[in-house]
Amino acid sequence: MNEVDVIVVGAGFAGLAAARALAAAGRSVTVLEARDRVGGRAENGRFSDGQWIEVGGQWIGPGQDRMYQLVDELGLSTFPTFDDGRLLVQLAGKQQRMGSHKGAVPRLNPFALVDLARGLARYNKLAASVDLQQPWRTPGAEELDGQTLRTWVERNLRTPEGRGYFQVYAEAVYSADAGDLSALHTMFYAKSGRDMETLLAVGDGAQQDRVDGGSVRISERMADELGDRVVLSCPVRTIRQAADGVTVITRDGTEHRAARVIVTLPPTLAGRLEYDPVLPSWRDQLTQRLPAGSVIKMHLVYDTPFWRERGLNGQVGSDEGPVKITFDNTPPGYSRGVMLGFMEGNDGRRYARRTPQERRSAFVDCLVRYFGEQARHPVEYLEKDWMAEEFSRGCYGAHFTPGVWTAYGAALTEPVGRIHWAGTECSAVWNGYMEGAVRSGESVAAAVVGALR
Repeated sequence: MNEVDVIVVGAGFAGLAAARALAAAGRSVTVLEARDRVGGRAENGRFSDGQWIEVGGQWIGPGQDRMYQLVDELGLSTFPTFDDGRLLVQLAGKQQRMGSHKGAVPRLNPFALVDLARGLARYNKLAASVDLQQPWRTPGAEELDGQTLRTWVERNLRTPEGRGYFQVYAEAVYSADAGDLSALHTMFYAKSGRDMETLLAVGDGAQQDRVDGGSVRISERMADELGDRVVLSCPVRTIRQAADGVTVITRDGTEHRAARVIVTLPPTLAGRLEYDPVLPSWRDQLTQRLPAGSVIKMHLVYDTPFWRERGLNGQVGSDEGPVKITFDNTPPGYSRGVMLGFMEGNDGRRYARRTPQERRSAFVDCLVRYFGEQARHPVEYLEKDWMAEEFSRGCYGAHFTPGVWTAYGAALTEPVGRIHWAGTECSAVWNGYMEGAVRSGESVAAAVVGALR
């Protein structure tokens, strides 16, 4: 039996940040990771010529101070997401080019423009009122939490263009349909990441920068510092508590013992572990109601980034799918052009049942609709279905269904005996992002150090 002060379950950003903080505080720690790699929902893939590309989480932006600090601490660097030129917006069957600056609004007919402006003003005002530390105490919380974002939109916007804008927002930011999400949760999430405009924007927004070599290098560098404290290919099966400590049992029967354990798995996966004694009902009921988003991340490679020649930056926001969001994801110095697209929400769920060739064809058809016949002939295709990942079961993060914040919110971060919870879903700031994961891991590590004194 291996015995340390703290066991951390999961070697994603939250788990590694927690372990790093514990080690810095002089505490012994073991990180148990189910995969054969670190990084969790951040991962690199490779094209046939060896070029790296992010197949998981990749962006950081202003306000994500801890991520930028980590990049510097670990000797890494960032580069800007390609944003030169105009983006394409397609709403209610009409396509237009528009500026890519933060806060840009599509050119619509006067009635639709007023409708969208009023809807955004109402939404942003409500989001600004959310209590980030205790969202269930927000004024009007029960009413907002008792309806989906779609219901709220249908009550507050009248035009297809206005409603379509919010549907694109839901899929792009949450990898979910507007009907999946608590309206209160989306408002909490928007304020957690500054505001709705920041979550959608590239320049001065959440998609502003990428990490040279891929964001997973941050996790790899943290793991390198921790050395043999990180144990890979070691999925946890059972967490057993006793008066004098915690025993964590892996699938192969190996036992690890500690005074405390920090579980950093996505909530739905944390709920699938076996706990002895069983968790309180309110904690278990919570994890039953926090599904992961539905997303397939896809890349098409072209001989050149031909869209740039037309003054386009490769970004698309469309209410017609199945690929509704795209970006120019060409790594710096790469001679070919890389187009990134997402199948999200209902589109992701539907196409998860189809073959990679069918998904590739659907992606190509969407790009032809957006960029013309030059998009018909890519030279390579690479995809990652995060719903199929055994130790993720979806991305980007968990989303709160109606009624969860007001009925179970207090159970999200509350320790259960010697078990502590961390992860991006547990963060009040930049919830759902790598920044939120790191903040949560470090915060919980500090609380555990205090409890061990």
